[in-house]
Amino acid sequence: MMKVLPHPVLTLVIAAVFVALMNSVSLGNVLLGLVLGIAIPLFTSPYWPVRPTIRNPLMIVEYCAIVVWDIVVSNVQVAAWVLFRRSASLQSQFIVVPLDITSPEAIVLLAGTITMTPGTVSADLSADGSAILVHCLHTTDPAGTVAQIKTRYERRLQEIFG
Repeated sequence: MMKVLPHPVLTLVIAAVFVALMNSVSLGNVLLGLVLGIAIPLFTSPYWPVRPTIRNPLMIVEYCAIVVWDIVVSNVQVAAWVLFRRSASLQSQFIVVPLDITSPEAIVLLAGTITMTPGTVSADLSADGSAILVHCLHTTDPAGTVAQIKTRYERRLQEIFG
């Protein structure tokens, strides 16, 4: 079974994303999504030397809910900054977030989450993977921003990936 479905979760995700992008749930779209969901992991599996281990799959739901909430709140916050503040009053700066997570998948998810949240961008990853450089559109407390990233995102990713 592993030869046909080397990454079953990825297969389902690809199929679901394909159907969502088609904006129509029809038998043809579902079948084509499943074909793509089977073919893509099958052809790319030689490039995946180690499959990520997910220790707490239910934490994924919590993580996604937190990220969606933070994206909505950050959109409103950034809109307020852009509309009602002078650009000179924004305290834009780079901060370094030291990482406790070591899984490459967790690090990629953290960097992607930071970038998806308006007002922050993952700018660089250290060569040894021990820190992410993050640009913040506005922060008056860099240490607090680092702590917030670590507690809201990194801690949950640590629980998911171990």
